[in-house]
Amino acid sequence: MAIRTTVDIPEPLHDRLRRRAENAGTSIRRLIVRALEQVYQDPGKGEPVTGPLVHLAGKRGPRFPLDENPHELILP
Repeated sequence: MAIRTTVDIPEPLHDRLRRRAENAGTSIRRLIVRALEQVYQDPGKGEPVTGPLVHLAGKRGPRFPLDENPHELILP
């Protein structure tokens, strides 16, 4: 079920939307709906992570430091 909503769009933006819709062979409504769907997509529908989340530069420390107390590293 569709819900009708009225939104005031600045004239220059409306002109750009109209031209883009004409070039794409679609309607302004469809362009706006697609844009909203892209911005407000379901959080569970993202792309899977395939690479590292953090890119680090420099030298890494030891993986298991033998001479340090782990509590001192976490709780200063």
